[in-house]
Amino acid sequence: MTTFLSAVTADHFDTEVLQQHWIPLAADDADTAAVLRERLGIDFTAAHNQVWEAGNFLYLPVVANYQLGETIERATIVFALGGEFLVTLQPSEHFVPFDKAVAKMRRNPELAGSAHGVMYALLWALNEASERVLHHTGDALEATHEEIERAISAHDRREREFATSDVRGALSRMNATERIIARTRETQLQLARAARHLRADARSGRGELDGAIGVLLADIDGVGQRAGVAYDKVRYRQQSALAGLDVRQNEIVKAFAVTAAALPPTLIATCYAVDLISELSWQTGLLVTCLLTLAAALIPLAYLKNKGLLG
Repeated sequence: MTTFLSAVTADHFDTEVLQQHWIPLAADDADTAAVLRERLGIDFTAAHNQVWEAGNFLYLPVVANYQLGETIERATIVFALGGEFLVTLQPSEHFVPFDKAVAKMRRNPELAGSAHGVMYALLWALNEASERVLHHTGDALEATHEEIERAISAHDRREREFATSDVRGALSRMNATERIIARTRETQLQLARAARHLRADARSGRGELDGAIGVLLADIDGVGQRAGVAYDKVRYRQQSALAGLDVRQNEIVKAFAVTAAALPPTLIATCYAVDLISELSWQTGLLVTCLLTLAAALIPLAYLKNKGLLG
């Protein structure tokens, strides 16, 4: 089986090998950027974070999502792809997702033998990072949904207090999950665009790499479809949670309404019970009292029924 370019053995794979075709440029490294602009004609400012071709380089931006500990980070990577060199404009701090790409090139040293092979490994790593983000957000979504369900179905006082104090925070976390998934869908579209440009640029004499990029495109599309399903799922969970909260709030309003409706007759009965009102001494005092109490109960109930608060 032939290799993409000259084979590079795993024993000799090191930083020096990578630097033959890949130049990582930190976003705050103005000196190196000036040298690259002078020697290779690379100017990331001219690309304006869009697909751009200038001189001997094709600029391809990708806004990547990746997991760092328990948080989801977001960073813009701009690939400048040339015939011999790949330059990546990336965050100044250590960019964790590319560690996977280096490990992949260590396992498959032939990838490090060309700028196109290196870019393939980097795109593969970003796609893997997106998949891990979806897995993380899926777990977070399930936990938040269960939390909201417990709050909505609360019965005792302590649980009701949780429902009123913390359910808003749970919904806020669900909204944050929705934003992460939406951004991951955007990332997959950008990765697919970059991979298509890479395949078009690498076709000449690199049949094996072309096949690998084809598989990568299918994987990127698969993660994108998973992100679409996850997005629909979180939207459904949001609507379900809000509907459940509405039902719960309506039940609370009805309970207060019935309680409020019972207050006037209770007050009248109490006043007569302690003989604060002298109508009971009348011949028809008891009848008047009963009718007055009944009216005091029915009028508020009729009003609440008319307002739709009693269902």
